[in-house]
Amino acid sequence: MTADAFENILGQPQVRDFLRSSVKSERVTHAYLFTGPAGSNKTMAAYALAQALLCPKGPHGPRGGECGACDICRRVKRKKHPDVRYFAPEGAGGYLVDQIRAIMADTTLAPIQGDKKVYILDRVDLLGVQAANAFLKTLEEPPADVVLILLGRTRESVLPTILSRCQVVPFRHVPASEAAGILMQNTGASRELARIAIESCDGSITRGIEFLKSNERLAFRARVLEALSLLRNADDWDIIGLASDLVVQAKAPLDVVRASQEEELAENADFLAKSAIRQIEARNKRALTAKTFEALRQLTAIIRSWLRDVLTVCAEAPELVINGDARAAIEEAARETDEARVAAALAAVRGCDAAISYNVSPETCVDALLFEVKYSLYGATGILSSRGSQH
Repeated sequence: MTADAFENILGQPQVRDFLRSSVKSERVTHAYLFTGPAGSNKTMAAYALAQALLCPKGPHGPRGGECGACDICRRVKRKKHPDVRYFAPEGAGGYLVDQIRAIMADTTLAPIQGDKKVYILDRVDLLGVQAANAFLKTLEEPPADVVLILLGRTRESVLPTILSRCQVVPFRHVPASEAAGILMQNTGASRELARIAIESCDGSITRGIEFLKSNERLAFRARVLEALSLLRNADDWDIIGLASDLVVQAKAPLDVVRASQEEELAENADFLAKSAIRQIEARNKRALTAKTFEALRQLTAIIRSWLRDVLTVCAEAPELVINGDARAAIEEAARETDEARVAAALAAVRGCDAAISYNVSPETCVDALLFEVKYSLYGATGILSSRGSQH
């Protein structure tokens, strides 16, 4: 099979074949619901479908929707095409009604560069009844040049009114061992490094490949592990300093993204209408927000992976340790704690993830998390008393 836009939907052969066949036979519907756990490549598949639909070579082109050379294909792959819009919930508890109404109003506007527009809405399992009601008419009968791709964790978590108006495409859970094998095939990494990448990226194969190709992300992981190894003997000010440093390093890639956005906008500003420029600026802002969440979740994923390794050593299963390059610190931590305390620390990481989703400031989240992890693992100075000593 010649490589095409769908070839990078790793770990999902049935999805890849279905989408490829749908495009080639020109049986693409107006609304899809991709369901599957985090890390199952739903977002990658959504962009691959968008690429195949927008490529000017068309489904019968030399590479079935990806000509491999045109600017449109490259822009969609880089998530830079103005007619491919990605959205995530902006409210603390999910999508806001006004956010959905704004998206629906946007669907009535003409495409900026192509002859179609593709809307990708992530976490539609967080679409409440009121927001969903605002969405239904457009979802049932969108403009002819619009394709809607909704992403959700499970079928059951999506409202029936949404479910009934979409073609459901289920994505399977890819076991960590299989995901690591796919990473090895695609990057040449060792099994140990591939497993580390999968753990550091919450099971996402796509992000795992990006992680292995980035010296900055590998260095960031090393810094997180170092901070964790220092926690037991760190005082309050040390912890605050570690948290601040980790947030700065977690967000470092955003500077590159921001610079790239500004450069792209400057290149196009001369021939785009003001309304189109506003649309691109809004899209860029959403992309930065999504990247911020991704960077912070990588931080919590690395911490969670380290804690799980401490737990396996506490449970006398050291052969299951993933972060082998941090084994000495992991074993030292395990000697000073027990399984119940590690479980409490893991609960603190889940709480941090929830706080990030609720738009609590990253500095506050990571600061609190490091105090919680230290307190949970070692019974050291508690958060309230330690913070009280600072005043």
